[in-house]
Amino acid sequence: MLQAFPLQLRRSSADTSDCARAAKQVRRAECRTPQCQPGTKRHVLTDAQGIPLALTLTGANVHDSVVLEEVVDAVPPIRQSGGLPRRRPGKLHADKAYDHRRCRRALTRRHIQPRIARRGIESSARLGRHKWVVERTLAWFSQFRRLAIRYERRADIHLAFTTLASALIIWRSVKRWFC
Repeated sequence: MLQAFPLQLRRSSADTSDCARAAKQVRRAECRTPQCQPGTKRHVLTDAQGIPLALTLTGANVHDSVVLEEVVDAVPPIRQSGGLPRRRPGKLHADKAYDHRRCRRALTRRHIQPRIARRGIESSARLGRHKWVVERTLAWFSQFRRLAIRYERRADIHLAFTTLASALIIWRSVKRWFC
């Protein structure tokens, strides 16, 4: 009898990586202010093993803390071995970019314990033992050549390629578990 694939939702991690646009798509006339950064940010929420649970794409000039609620709400209900499907993780580890009062309040409202390094007080080194998992997942996304540099002009096509890469990462994890 096969066991269910073990997702560890007690602890999850969130982080962001940049995806640069192709040089031919960047126009200097478009970017005259320092806030205008060409490219895309990939916001990922993973479980304790590094399996992507939720994925969101935004512009490169959007701050990480603004998108945290959207990423946490994008986690689908996941069936566990017993009981009701679990909707959200128990703890969320994140770096100093997410250290805002609204992020902490949003996580507590959703009954998620925030584990976020405080700006100016704590170092991010303590988060390293939990945060390396999401960094590894972002490195897995970068291994897909199509996602390293964004060549698509339309955001829906880039989201489709990123979702396909996420499905391949999950499939590799499942294959490693069952084979």
